[in-house]
Amino acid sequence: MVPVSTDHRSPTPGTAHPLGADPRPGGVNFAVHAPRATDVWVCLIETDDDGARHEQRLRLPAQTAGVHHGFVAGIGDGTRYCLRAAGPWEPGNGLRFNDRKALIDPYARRLDGALGDGVALLPYEEDGGPSETDSLPDIPLCVVTGAPPAPEPGPGVPWDRTVICEVHVGSYTARHPDVPEDLRGTYLGLAQPAVIEHLRRIGVTAVELLPVQACLTEPGVRDRGMRNHWGYSTGAYFAPDPRYAARPGQEVEEFAHLVSAMHSAGLEVLMDVVYNHTAEESVAGPSLSWRGLDAPGYYLLENGDDLDYTGCGNTVDCASPAAVRMVLDSLRYFAGELGVDGFRFDLASVLGRGRTATGPQGPVIPFDHRAPLLTAIAADPILSTRKLIAEPWDATGEGYRVGGFPPVWAEWNDRYRDTVRAFFAGGATVGELASRVSGSQDLFGAQGRTPFSSINFITAHDGFTARDLVSYERKHNEANGENNRDGTDNNHSVNHGFEGGTTDPAILATRGAHVRALLATLLLSTGTPMLLGGDELGHTQYGNNNAYCVPEGTPAADAFAVDWDAADTDLSAFVARVASVRRAAPVLRQHEFFEGRATPNGEPDLAWFGADGTEMPGEDWQSPAVRTLQAWVDGSDVRAPGHDVAVAEKDALIVWHAGGDATIVLGGPESCTHDWELIVDTTLPTGEPAGRTVYPSRAEVTVSGPTVLAFQEA
Repeated sequence: MVPVSTDHRSPTPGTAHPLGADPRPGGVNFAVHAPRATDVWVCLIETDDDGARHEQRLRLPAQTAGVHHGFVAGIGDGTRYCLRAAGPWEPGNGLRFNDRKALIDPYARRLDGALGDGVALLPYEEDGGPSETDSLPDIPLCVVTGAPPAPEPGPGVPWDRTVICEVHVGSYTARHPDVPEDLRGTYLGLAQPAVIEHLRRIGVTAVELLPVQACLTEPGVRDRGMRNHWGYSTGAYFAPDPRYAARPGQEVEEFAHLVSAMHSAGLEVLMDVVYNHTAEESVAGPSLSWRGLDAPGYYLLENGDDLDYTGCGNTVDCASPAAVRMVLDSLRYFAGELGVDGFRFDLASVLGRGRTATGPQGPVIPFDHRAPLLTAIAADPILSTRKLIAEPWDATGEGYRVGGFPPVWAEWNDRYRDTVRAFFAGGATVGELASRVSGSQDLFGAQGRTPFSSINFITAHDGFTARDLVSYERKHNEANGENNRDGTDNNHSVNHGFEGGTTDPAILATRGAHVRALLATLLLSTGTPMLLGGDELGHTQYGNNNAYCVPEGTPAADAFAVDWDAADTDLSAFVARVASVRRAAPVLRQHEFFEGRATPNGEPDLAWFGADGTEMPGEDWQSPAVRTLQAWVDGSDVRAPGHDVAVAEKDALIVWHAGGDATIVLGGPESCTHDWELIVDTTLPTGEPAGRTVYPSRAEVTVSGPTVLAFQEA
């Protein structure tokens, strides 16, 4: 039994805006969206020395347009609280109000504590009626939190100079020897000079953080004794995840410090955000927040049951005013008050689910690029200036929308990932490769978009690391507790003769060359490159291609942490080398698609050649036997951002080879008679030739195995 008092406080009406807990002179204003609730209470919580929670329950006295609100005097920053709501019990309409369930404020800016007994969190009994169990002992508490410290201004890196690195806050620094031990695996650890200098050295301009909004592990994962490692199970959209705080209760300030430290070093901070589903799972799951306040307003429901477009049990209704407002407010908070430079939207096709239509198997909510939330983001004066990146699919076939987002968006390009992987594994043709490395115009060439709309990547959190991609032919996810059923089997991976780790020098050399070919392709392709943090160090997950969970209690150093002591320093130097080549050559990062247009040299802006140095014949484009491709890029007519006219640069020539021993002739138009300087050679550990290496026009070069060579006009 939870001790309850009504206290002498008597809230005054306050205001309906802003939503959440807003500290003001003399007290705190609370405003909660719950239009179908008859009553909403703010419950002030104090904890005694034994850890027991004592509750002061205060009914919000006013309601305006579905928002319950009130001002509570005599409290301020640091006050711990939760919500309760009463209303109809109508499961067929999605309504399961139960005032025995303590609820997280959807606008809470800080959480304290963890989930407890999963059964206590359920709103219903086994017979389907309302639960009689009070969940207050088992719910994280909200903490009243004022405005964060003002961040340093962001560097505003243009898209053509952007190189993204996807990073897990905990795993990236948990074993970093130059990060103080008490800061490893935290926001402050990622902000350490040694880490930032490493990112700058390898050419990164933007750090994309895996989810850092407060995560609550899903009941099904908790039942297996595991915890969610990635963070794609959001419990509060305004609260930085307390798991990454070096000092308990300081996560807001420490996150703000991380952003400012990155900005001071010229780096942008992007957040991976999960507005497509919440930690509440389906109607069979717990009542933690949204479901206990306004399930029909926050979720897509059919006869009270969830429509699941996410594979996670529920789907946020991104066409409803309540959800649109919450998402926009959350984005504005992180962008405006915490200084975040952009966002990557998980399963972003859900954001484009608009009006309901009827299909042969029931309700269908098709994707619409003019859907309310997408339109609101594009029209927002703050958000539309940030980097907006979509994961352009969801858990349904209809949700696959690569190339289908509005012009203000960039998109993860899985076609790029699969093609490049497959080419070097012996699969994709040179025709497919050419389309991807030249900017994927077939996907992004409409609506005035640019090649930078394509976020090119080889690896990401979801899948093998680069090292594992060339070390394992099949996934090894047994540790996840799902009998290796989870994770994709479509990896385009190879092991070069041995499954997993080996000391065989020949296998290691081949694997190393393969990784370098993959990463060089990524950084030399037209579009926006995204690295996976740790790939530049040779990080392995030992064949796990779905590293989303770890056993509860696992320290950060053992949770897929990057092993800096075992880092492949040559590989880091290689990434730095290729990134510097990209940075120095506008010809490799043009902001318009190639058109085959005539240039001042009288040649096309881009031409393709085969292994014999002649233009690629039509029949070779889709031939599986053709394993060499050369791209000649004219430097006399480079379309560079910030220039009213084309600028003159050096010609570039890039060679891709994915076959056995071969002698190739360097390609180029007949008018191209200048020498070529080799600037990247993936057969070398660091990619940098020893001294200046110059080849005459149409020279012969010997290659073998996965190889990328980059030349510039000498």
